[in-house]
Amino acid sequence: MQQTVMIVGNGPVGAHAAARIATAAYVIRFNDCRSFPEARGRTDVVAVCNTGRPGPAMLSSQSWRRHPAIRVASEIWSVRDPQKFAEMRGPLSARRPDLHDFCDDHTDGFAAFAADTGKLHRILARSIHEHVDAQLAAFDPPPYIVPSSGAVVIAAALQWFPDHAVALAGFSHQGSDCHPFSAERCFVDALVAAGRLHRVGPDQELTSAGIELAGSPAAG
Repeated sequence: MQQTVMIVGNGPVGAHAAARIATAAYVIRFNDCRSFPEARGRTDVVAVCNTGRPGPAMLSSQSWRRHPAIRVASEIWSVRDPQKFAEMRGPLSARRPDLHDFCDDHTDGFAAFAADTGKLHRILARSIHEHVDAQLAAFDPPPYIVPSSGAVVIAAALQWFPDHAVALAGFSHQGSDCHPFSAERCFVDALVAAGRLHRVGPDQELTSAGIELAGSPAAG
């Protein structure tokens, strides 16, 4: 039987999806792991938004550092490539002065936290981010800043786990206008239709098509 990598967003999960998460071979969660109380069980990776405001909010929080999912995770993934965001700073500041701290980089802080707690730290390469941008272009997104952390992690998991089933729970493709959530929904729909990605709804069996995503990735 093919093993499953579960990518767990921070929205409502439901009892059925929680049972699937508990038996998955590999579980990826996001940022403050808000859906963890509903879907306890293993956590292998916490994917963090290492730029902008989420980074220092997590790193300065003792409750985040002590969170059970954070403590048991063996890896921290910094989703944003620092060099790419450094290059974005000038153009973005001119276009959206309200996002003056959007490109602030906190990768070193997450690397230090991982080292101090015996975890592996990975930075997702800009090539993964840019692959998602290219895929989203097919769905005519409105102007946006960056893909969501959820979309980037989906692309990374499909690349890194070719022999596993990759499944989602706790997503709804809603949130900040910095991310093209309508296009991301279409991107995921296309992957599901191609059999490359699966969805686990709150009360439904693991399937490759026809299930509505539940909740919000809230991944930044």
